[in-house]
Amino acid sequence: MNQDLRILVVEPDPERVRAIFDALKDAGWSDVKALGHMSALDRTVREFAPDIVLIDLANPDRDTLEHISHATETSKRAVALFVDETDDILTQAALSAGVSAYVVDGLKMERIKSVLETAIARFKIMRQMQSELDAAKQALEDRKTIDRAKGILMRQRGFSEDDAYNLLRKTAMSQNRKVIDVAHALVTAAELLS
Repeated sequence: MNQDLRILVVEPDPERVRAIFDALKDAGWSDVKALGHMSALDRTVREFAPDIVLIDLANPDRDTLEHISHATETSKRAVALFVDETDDILTQAALSAGVSAYVVDGLKMERIKSVLETAIARFKIMRQMQSELDAAKQALEDRKTIDRAKGILMRQRGFSEDDAYNLLRKTAMSQNRKVIDVAHALVTAAELLS
């Protein structure tokens, strides 16, 4: 596991902060910053740019979870949330907010390393899945645009589908562009002229 992680700890109790810092140091992490108040979370995340945010809360509510999700930008970093108690609705809200680890029964120092490692691994998996989903969506949109461009060529020039695609490809090659870029330009021009 990467020992160069920047970790932000959100915990109001200074004694607990010392115990968490000691546990993190024992686990091999030393680039750690503490934050005593949730109100400064947005600014501190921007300034410190942590890889993971560790938050210890007794009883979170939906508003707090939304604030955590927004402030920590859960799509950019792992968030481990330790709570004393929860219910199904809050658990679901935490997971929907993008929290990487939602641990009920509070923060136990002997579990901190394994929980953070799990949170980081889960975050990486979720980010990879989102990246693959975004790529698939973009590929589908590109395919639709290329099909529209082929349709325009087929209607206006009487080309077959293969001939229309070959013209798009040939044009892209001669202009040192991608087929999707040529298709996009053709669709945009056709929309302007219609």
